[in-house]
Amino acid sequence: MSSLDELYRQVILDHYRNPRRRGSLSGPHIHAEGMNPSCGDEFSLDLRIDEGVITDAAIQGQGCSISQASGSMMTDVIVGKTIDEAREVTATFKLMMGIDEGEDPLDPERPGAVLGDLEALQGVKKFPVRIKCADLPWTTLTEALDRIDA
Repeated sequence: MSSLDELYRQVILDHYRNPRRRGSLSGPHIHAEGMNPSCGDEFSLDLRIDEGVITDAAIQGQGCSISQASGSMMTDVIVGKTIDEAREVTATFKLMMGIDEGEDPLDPERPGAVLGDLEALQGVKKFPVRIKCADLPWTTLTEALDRIDA
């Protein structure tokens, strides 16, 4: 295992063992839930949005380290972003994971290209069956954001 792979593994384990923003939000917020029926991963997301900006997020769920770490990393990235910026980051993540096709997702000139710890999930592409695990929080985020636009 290369030192970069080991670093990525440690980042994933840290987010799994010490998830950021774990819990739920009180007061007005948007709630969405997702499940991966093929493996049983569950994920729920609460978002507080003020004037088009995600001001807070909370996650709950159970499942593998990849799905739960991906959700933890996701909240770190999206809080403070506008709805459109969160959609751009989602698109970048899906490109990075090979879920969608398009331009280089990590090109610094591309909107939403800064993923921070999320880049540690690139290694999951080597295990195609696990990509759905990493994508579960992002699918749940998309569902929540779609509720705003509805």
